Formats: sequence, C-alpha cells, structure tokens
Amino acid sequence: MKRLITTLAILLVVMVAGMTALVLLVNPNDFRAYMAQQVEQRSGYQLALKGELRWHVWPQLSILSGPVTLTAQGASQPVLSAENMRLDVNLLPLLSHQLSVKQVMLKNAVVRLIPESERQRPADAPIGPEGSSPPSVIEDVTRGWRFDISHLRIVDSLLVWQQDNGEQLNVRDFNLRLDQTQPRLVNLEFSSRISRDQRDLRLQFSSELDITHYPRQINAAIKQLDYQLQGADLPQTGIKGQAAMAASWDNANQRFSLSDIQLSANDSQLSGTITGSLGNRPQVVADLSSATLNMDSLLGIPETTNADAAQQSQRTGRAPVIAESAPVNNADSPLNAIDGKIGLKMAKLRWRGIDMDAVDLEATNQQGLLSLVRLQGQADGGTFSLPGSIDVRSSQTRVALKPSFQRVGIGPLLKAFNLPDTISGELSLDGDFSGNGLTVAEFNHQWQGSADLKLDNAQFAGLNFQQLIQRAVEGNSDKVRGERNDQPILQQISGHATLNNGLVTFPELNAQSTILNYTGSGNVDLAKRELDINFGVTVMRGWQGDDTLVRRLQQTPVPLRIYGPWSTINYSLKVDQVLRQQLRDEAKQRLKEWMGRNPENEKRNDVKKLLKDM
Repeated sequence: MKRLITTLAILLVVMVAGMTALVLLVNPNDFRAYMAQQVEQRSGYQLALKGELRWHVWPQLSILSGPVTLTAQGASQPVLSAENMRLDVNLLPLLSHQLSVKQVMLKNAVVRLIPESERQRPADAPIGPEGSSPPSVIEDVTRGWRFDISHLRIVDSLLVWQQDNGEQLNVRDFNLRLDQTQPRLVNLEFSSRISRDQRDLRLQFSSELDITHYPRQINAAIKQLDYQLQGADLPQTGIKGQAAMAASWDNANQRFSLSDIQLSANDSQLSGTITGSLGNRPQVVADLSSATLNMDSLLGIPETTNADAAQQSQRTGRAPVIAESAPVNNADSPLNAIDGKIGLKMAKLRWRGIDMDAVDLEATNQQGLLSLVRLQGQADGGTFSLPGSIDVRSSQTRVALKPSFQRVGIGPLLKAFNLPDTISGELSLDGDFSGNGLTVAEFNHQWQGSADLKLDNAQFAGLNFQQLIQRAVEGNSDKVRGERNDQPILQQISGHATLNNGLVTFPELNAQSTILNYTGSGNVDLAKRELDINFGVTVMRGWQGDDTLVRRLQQTPVPLRIYGPWSTINYSLKVDQVLRQQLRDEAKQRLKEWMGRNPENEKRNDVKKLLKDM
C-alpha cells in the first residue's frame, strides 16, 4: 500500500511539474495568429481576440481570452461576439508546440443573424464569366467547414435573428452544446427563452446531427423537445408538451422531410409525416393522425361559451395595446405563401364543447384557396359532412360551406354558436352557407345561406305547449279541462331556414307528435340575440268536458307567440279567440233554431241581420 501511495504521489508531482513547466515555457499568445488563420481558412470568418491569452490549469488545462469576435467577410457587424472564451486543450500535443482543442466555451455571447452580419461581396470584386466556378474561398465554404473541435458550448447568451419582414426576434438564455462523438456525427443540446408581445416561449431539445454528406444533405434525429408557451391572450395554463421526430434536408433539391413525428400539446397528440420542398413557392404535404385533439384546451375555449366572462376566465388577460398584434392581413397568411395538401385523421376531436369521433379531414391549398375536399365524422349520435372552401386571396377571408348533418344532437351545436340551449333533439340538415370570417361573431353578422332541416325527438325545456293551452282554456272556461301529462312530448319538426347577416328566418315550420300538431313562422336575430316566432298549436288529445268545445279545441289551432331577448323570453297565448268563436257558433245555432220555430215572427228580420253581423 505504501508503494502504491508513493507511486501515485510521484506521478502527481510529475504531472504538476510538467504542467507548470508548460505554463512557463509555452506562451498561449503564440497561438493567436494560428487560430485566426485556421478559422478563416476553414470558414471564411475573421476571428479577433482582444487582450492577452492566459493559462488556466485547474480543473482542466485551458486557455482563457478576453473579448472575442467572429466576423464574416465584408460584414459591418460580427456574427458572434463574447465577453470571454475558454479553450480546453489537450496536454500532450503541447509538448511539440501543437494546439489541440477539445472544447470551446463562450459565455455571455451575442449571436447576430441579421443582414449586417452576413457576408458581403466587395464592390471591386471581379465578376467571372457565366458558367465559371466561384472563387476558391466560396468553394471552400460550400465544401463545408469541418467540425474538428470535439465540443462547443455557448452559455447564457443572446441570439438576435432578423426575419424576412424586417422584425427582429431576440432569443434569450441561449444555451447550445455540440459534442462530436464520431467524425461528422454530432450530439446537439439547445435551450432558450423567447419573449415577445407579453408572451413567453421556453424551448429545450436534444438531437443527433449527421453532417456526413453536408452540404448536400443533413439528417437529424430530434430525440426530445420540450416547450411551454404562456402569456397574454393564451389559455391560463398555457400550451406545453413534447415532441420527437426524424428530420432531413436535401440541399440539392431544396426538399425536407419530417418523419415519425410524435407531438403532444396539453392533452392533445399528433403523429405522422410532413414532406415538402422550398423555393419561390414552397410545397408541403402532411399526412397526420391524432388520438385526441382538444381545440378547446389549445384555444382556451371555456365549457360554457354563452358568457363572455367565462370566455375571459379561461384565458390570460389581453396584452396591452402596445403589444397587441396588428390587424390580420391575409397578405401575410401562410396559405398565400405555401401550397400543399393535408390529410388528418382524428379519433377524437373536441371543438367548442362538441365531441366528435372518427373525424377525417382532407384539404388542399392552391394560391390561397383552401379547399375542404372532405371533412366528415360522427358527433352526438349522428354523422356530419362539411365540405367547402376558405379563400384568403383578398383582404377579407371568404368561407363557403355545404353542411350535411344526419341525426346530430342539437344541444352542443346551440352552445357552440352561443344560442340558447332550450331545445333538444336530433338534427338533420342540408344547407349552403357563405360569408366573411371564421369566428362565431362573424358568422352571426356576416354570413348568408339557407338550409332544409328536420329535428327528431324534439323537446322544449321549460315550455310545454300542451299544458300552456290546457291551463289557459281552463282559466277562461269551466266547460272543459285538460288531462295532466308531465311526460315529455317528443316531436318531429321540419322546415326551411334562411340566414342573412345574422337574421335567421323560418318561412314555415311544421311539427307533429302523438298529442299535438302546430305550424309556425318567424325569425331569430343572432346579432341582437332575440326572437319572434308565431305558432298555431292544436292539442288533439287530453280534453274532457263539453263535447262540442272539445271537438273545436281538437280542430282549431291556438295562436301562440314566443318573442323577446333570449335572457327573458316572453310568450302570448290567445285562447280567448277560440272560446269567443265557440260562443259565436253556439249563438248562431240557437238563433237559427229560434227562427225555425218562429217563421212568422215580426223580429225575424232583426235576427237575420244579427246573424249576418256575427
């Protein structure tokens, strides 16, 4: 044991002495010009090191520098600048005055991806003949600067990226780690925080990068990507999830591929592939599927959409005016910039409280015209189909839909469009609608169209036509009474409806059940949230009492008007008209009988005149 300890101590002393000798004998500033030369030869960028280079021995033999910049040829601003840089070097190559860098670490750096930091062609640079090869420096760059450093780290830095529209995006807490495990095979780890318009996006991912065939092709396997988006005008809990996929880029053909996509967002999942090509007019083809897609959770739509307060409670407060987005302009819509096709199959879809199953979407986009070739599925016991188109080629979004429903529960549909859910049943509908915009508010104000509809097993919550009429009749006459029936009356309602900028008009409604029949007409104003519908209701069963009056009630429609704002709906029932008509008929009959018994009476002419006036 003593010999082992002695041997280790001798080795430690030798290593310390050797490193001390290297620090004393090797001046790191001797490598300054060599490093700048190597960087320029391999990448075309100019490396500038300010201040003296110095050794740092523990825990890793390193060279420390002061401020450092990396500038492209002819650029007015450096693409990278940092307060300091650390180079971790291998010890043995230093014995022969060779610099072998294991890791480069930059802290508090600023990476600029802006036009001012891009390579600029000198004004006096010669222009070669057409078809000639580019200059040697450009050839070296297209051949690909080699990743000869095993490890690169950028810590606590800032990335400034200027988009095509001129706006700059600041990526803060920028952390990047590149580890070369094999030649031209790299493990990449990245994390950052992006804040804009009172919204905060946090990203963190790790991937394997294959640049064996760079620049012709790059392949990457994103093992895990974690993200979280929070802030103004978003769901209170934000949007967060994970993703994994395989990505490839074919530089020669400008084609990309995202395969084996596994994406989660809150309680929604998405998987599939996305392929396409870039250029003047990008082309994208997506083939996706989802086990669950909850649009209410992603958009912050509350369970009850009738109340604006409930809507706001599901979302974080709106951003201040200075941070709010500019008015929507379709010229900036992705549909006007990208053509393609999407196929999306959703096992379960939730939108504005409507739960749908086996939803199948197929759509194509061409020059800003999105065609819904197929949008069909199952909802609340029935089926639906919703083909149509969305046109964003002009400043206003134009929408045209031809819905077809077969026995779909009407309750969730009424809630989805902020209508009173006082009626239930199974809706069948065939319609043709068009208008401006995609929101419910725009539908209530700027859409037109018509539809033939039928509602099976219809019930009115809190409104029993039979009881209303029976009680009104009993209050005006003691000759009849109605049978009490608290069982819900199932009705079948059919008719035609037209929509014109929020005003829904029903020229004729027909309904029937085992107990009553009625017809109706009227309108519902979606914008003003009020209605006015007149019915003629005939109660065919459930009467007891005077046979003559019962027969009249079974054959005569009773006028019923339902009107007013949705919050306080009123009704007016005119039973007295039926009863007055019954009294007139009885009076006429008795007068006729009197005239038959008294043919010579001098008052006969007066009775005839009275009958004529009645």
